[in-house]
Amino acid sequence: MVDTVLNIQPRVGGSGGGPTPDEVVLVRQKEILESLPEIIDKATGKKELFKEKNGLLPSLTTVLLLEMEKFNRLLLVMESSLKDIEKAIYGFIVMSETLDSMYISLQNGQVPENWSKVGYPSLKPLSSWYEDLKLRVEMFRTWLVEGNPDAYWLSGFFFPQGFMTGSLQTHARLHKIPIDKISFGFQLMIEEKLEDFEESPPEGFYIYGMFLDGARWNRDEQIIDD
Repeated sequence: MVDTVLNIQPRVGGSGGGPTPDEVVLVRQKEILESLPEIIDKATGKKELFKEKNGLLPSLTTVLLLEMEKFNRLLLVMESSLKDIEKAIYGFIVMSETLDSMYISLQNGQVPENWSKVGYPSLKPLSSWYEDLKLRVEMFRTWLVEGNPDAYWLSGFFFPQGFMTGSLQTHARLHKIPIDKISFGFQLMIEEKLEDFEESPPEGFYIYGMFLDGARWNRDEQIIDD
């Protein structure tokens, strides 16, 4: 209902010294465009990540490349549409239906639909969504440049299931076990964030960024609380 109210509000304003809708949209457009992360360039990657074994890339390198492709696509769509919305506001190009919808979303602090279509699932408003996006892109850029991290931000992936499959493949290749013969085991750790981990585990992978819905984890007693 609130979305409907926002979508039908008239595009007038500026009375009483307040900014007009065009000014609001242009400010947000400029803020995002000026701080938009650069695409993640494979050429800057650490060579060890791309060493093939038996003609195959490491499973997690394949996962990284797929994630990079998805994030780069989102960044390119954002950059192109942000430039176009400015041109449309100033009348240099036609305000298409897509740009019109994007205009309303930027005005209301919502993630534009044309970004959501090529983005990851999220319920965040625009400002926190964008900050989250920058953190995700930085994680994969660091992974590419510095090599596999000590722990992986599971909820930062575009497609977490891909990482899960890649971790199974890594174990299966290491021990020469058919992937359909192995399954996951879990151990809850004291560490919470990437900086809390000093090195990667000898077997398996550390992950962080998981959440409980309707409960909380008691770290002292290692049980679930209300």
